[in-house]
Amino acid sequence: MARLRPIAYLNIFMPFWFLFLYLMMSDARQDYSHLTEAISELGSLDAPNLWIWNIFGYVLPGFTVSLLGLALYRIFPSHPKRSAIAAIGLLVFGLLMALSGVFPADMSDLSAPTSRLHIAGAMGSYPAFLVSGFLYPKLFAAHSEWRWASKPSLILVVLSVASGPLRFLGDAPGLGQRITFATVFAWLILVSVALLLAVHRSERQPNA
Repeated sequence: MARLRPIAYLNIFMPFWFLFLYLMMSDARQDYSHLTEAISELGSLDAPNLWIWNIFGYVLPGFTVSLLGLALYRIFPSHPKRSAIAAIGLLVFGLLMALSGVFPADMSDLSAPTSRLHIAGAMGSYPAFLVSGFLYPKLFAAHSEWRWASKPSLILVVLSVASGPLRFLGDAPGLGQRITFATVFAWLILVSVALLLAVHRSERQPNA
């Protein structure tokens, strides 16, 4: 269990790192709009310092999320099928997030191979998260030490879904995307804190 502690800390820290890097990279571009442009455009083929964003903003955070999925799979062995599907959801979510960083979008040609792969990663990662997001609350509720995280985690998933229409309504489609990112990252922090507490409790138990 102690080996899971670094994974929990990484996923608590990662959203704050993502926010810091996002603010730094967007501030360096005077023409960048938080309300109308996608976050991915910080790493598009025509963006300055695109690989800084893609590697440190997408690839590394993606692998960090995948590690969380593997860690959570070890936590819930009494529900093998549900735990496996939920863990695979997080694993795929992280890997597709990393994929979108490996293949930057060409904003002048969205049909280009690199654009298609980027879009596949970006569009596929969120449904994969939803699989995990809707399965884990039931797993949490079935374990007393995790029960406190069940309802808050589900609320964050529902809020992320509710933010979707904002991407297509009004003149600020970027706002919806940022709210979705915020709720997903809040979910990751919540679940990682729960994992950290579970590791701490196991270490305090005799013969843990």
